[in-house]
Amino acid sequence: MAKTFSELTKEHPCFGSHGATTGRIHLPVCPGCNIACRFCERSINQTENRPGVTSRVLKPEEAVEITGRALEISPEIKVAGIAGPGDTLASDNAFKTFRLVGERFPSLIKCMSTNGLLLAERADEVIAAGIDSLTVTVNAVDPEIEAQLNDYIIWHGKKIEGLEGAKILIQNQLEGIRKISEAGITVKVNTVLVPRINGSHIARIAETVAEAGAEKYNIIPLIPSAKLKDEPAPTCAEIDAARRAAADFIELFLHCNHCRADAAGIPGHSDFSRQLYSVFGNGGLNYKENFSHG
Repeated sequence: MAKTFSELTKEHPCFGSHGATTGRIHLPVCPGCNIACRFCERSINQTENRPGVTSRVLKPEEAVEITGRALEISPEIKVAGIAGPGDTLASDNAFKTFRLVGERFPSLIKCMSTNGLLLAERADEVIAAGIDSLTVTVNAVDPEIEAQLNDYIIWHGKKIEGLEGAKILIQNQLEGIRKISEAGITVKVNTVLVPRINGSHIARIAETVAEAGAEKYNIIPLIPSAKLKDEPAPTCAEIDAARRAAADFIELFLHCNHCRADAAGIPGHSDFSRQLYSVFGNGGLNYKENFSHG
């Protein structure tokens, strides 16, 4: 049975105010993605600190070994999360990993992130995997706006561009959030703030996802990259305005650290991912391609 929101606020470093007391490990087991966000650039390296970056992509069996090593180094780790570097529902790797990790480390909280394109149709699998919390990236609930942030989706083997793709993505995200929240799993929504495009749309996103069952909302400032590399990052005033607009509808998450897909340690205080992944070598550095923020 999934942990309640109240339980997560006591144990999960991303849901409560724990200071430097609890940690998490992100397991980068998902290589591919099925949407093309205009601001996303996947990279395999050891230097950048942002979502979608990892020192290598692990096999599910390797992820179990890494988790064991991480707990030896930092017993404060309470959460095993999967947030990329691609989308968690675009393959079966995340489910295989959670099964293996759950068998060996049953006390760990299981946390997953997804772009939500396949969430409606794979919701039963997410529930059966024993996920305690799910994060869904929803950057718009208006297809006209979403189409400015996402070039296309790959859905059931077809490349679908523009408004049509945006409509399918939004519908599946919201339907999926409803199914997951109705099953008692805590849902957090991430939105990448691109002021020129979705800055005035934040209140509507927050209201819509809250109505669908999301309990927490995280506004992530754009890191200019990929096709939006020339788009200015949000100012502090723009971030504050977005947060105030959303706060009327949903509880905010305010301490995001733009974590890597292979982060390990206590958010904002320690990270020992290099130490963990050195056992596997660099896995081939400086590889890049477009992907989705999980």
